[in-house]
Amino acid sequence: MRSAVGGVPCRPEARVWILVATILGSSMAFIDSTVVNVALPAIQATFRATVVDVQWVVESYGLFLGALILVGGSLGDRLGRRLMFVAGAAIFAVASAGCGGAWNIHQFLVARSIQGVGAALLVPGSLAIISSSFDGKDRGQAIGTWSGFTAITTAIGPVLGGWLIEHASWRWVFFINLPLAAAVIAISAWWIPESRSAGAGRVDWLGAFLATVGLGGLVNGFIESVNLGWRNPLVFGSLTVGCASLGAFAFVEANFASPMLPLSLFKSRSFSGANLLTLFLYAAIGILFFLFPLNLIQVQEYSATAAGAAVLPLILLMFFLSRWSGGLVARYGPRGPLMIGPLFVAIAFVLFAVPSVGDSYWKAFFPAVVVLGYGMAVTVAPLTVVVMSSVNQDRAGTASGVNNAVARVASVLAIAVLGIVMVSAFGIRLNHGLAHLSLPPGVLQGLQADEIRLADLQPPAGLNPTTSAAVKESVGQAFVFGFRIVMLICAGLALASAVVACLVIPKNDDRPGPRS
Repeated sequence: MRSAVGGVPCRPEARVWILVATILGSSMAFIDSTVVNVALPAIQATFRATVVDVQWVVESYGLFLGALILVGGSLGDRLGRRLMFVAGAAIFAVASAGCGGAWNIHQFLVARSIQGVGAALLVPGSLAIISSSFDGKDRGQAIGTWSGFTAITTAIGPVLGGWLIEHASWRWVFFINLPLAAAVIAISAWWIPESRSAGAGRVDWLGAFLATVGLGGLVNGFIESVNLGWRNPLVFGSLTVGCASLGAFAFVEANFASPMLPLSLFKSRSFSGANLLTLFLYAAIGILFFLFPLNLIQVQEYSATAAGAAVLPLILLMFFLSRWSGGLVARYGPRGPLMIGPLFVAIAFVLFAVPSVGDSYWKAFFPAVVVLGYGMAVTVAPLTVVVMSSVNQDRAGTASGVNNAVARVASVLAIAVLGIVMVSAFGIRLNHGLAHLSLPPGVLQGLQADEIRLADLQPPAGLNPTTSAAVKESVGQAFVFGFRIVMLICAGLALASAVVACLVIPKNDDRPGPRS
């Protein structure tokens, strides 16, 4: 953000309103990516969706956000930061209305994809506006205020969303964005000065297209393989197109004058290591936030409000410890915290793998959430410092955007790949459990055919209460079995992050500095 140019410092009376607009705008995008996870069981029940459909609910949003977030920043620099921010809010609002009013899962997924496009304009636009509207000490204070309030809204969002789901409808999780977007647009039009960068290069449309097609092809191939099998032409073709597009993307970015992803940044060993660490760590976090609400609501029978509140300790710990963890870099250098933080995250994932069905939150999940919150608090600030200081200062904003995109792409890929592991483990354990129930062949075949619904799988009508309860118990135990396997894989990813920090991040006496 310090590297932003072409700014127009705002009038003193406009400062509060600029912060209000940017906080509301970015909070819509941040909250939507967490609240929707709490709404997944209700959405699945409404549309009678499979786990593949549920994966696409999250993936369609994350795919376009991750692929286009760098282009969103470039468009703001070139065409106007306020213009793109307002456009993002408008697109997000229209798409939110489409999500809330969808009559089937296909309409819903189209609207979610458009939401991701809007978010790709909102997320980089909010900080870019702050950076261009404030200067000097005021800029740092404004960014700190933005960070604090977005953390608070992100913490409150899942709880409020859970309450809306429980007492109204999951559709209100999306409809509530409409008045917020209207406020963002009105405040922006009245108070935010327009700004753009005089030195902004051409927008890398070809790179954006290839990145979207490449990620989309990989994600579609992995997700649909659960339904269709690896030999299906659609699966094989999607994976082939995805790999080819990503290869072409790398070629284009290496030769384009103003690439959305400057490959020269990765000449810095620290920058490459920090992004590899981010890839492993946020892949684990992404699949956790996808599966954990399903576990709590469909298996543990939590209310949506309780499920939304379950991760509140994690967010609060990250908020209150962020300043302290930033000081760790000054005292010990970045490598120590970036080794210790992921180790705590790995321990947390092992703790998530322990609970069974019906265990108390305070004994089963609360310790895991607290340890995860501590581990992430220790990690995030030092990771940001390494990313921003491993390149020349005039490229710090680009480096931050790349790291943000890596984190979001990691989540998208993890849900696609580890979703396969979850479905496979669930099916193996469910078949083992059902084999002992002496079910009629037709009932058994029907349950096996619907395995892809995971914990939303319901016993067929007509079974006696005892057998029906036994089927439900088998479904719950099968989900927990798959959840445990995925959590242990996530623990391995977190350990891999610690290893990357140990091997790549500089020691105390070799603090990260500009490398490119």
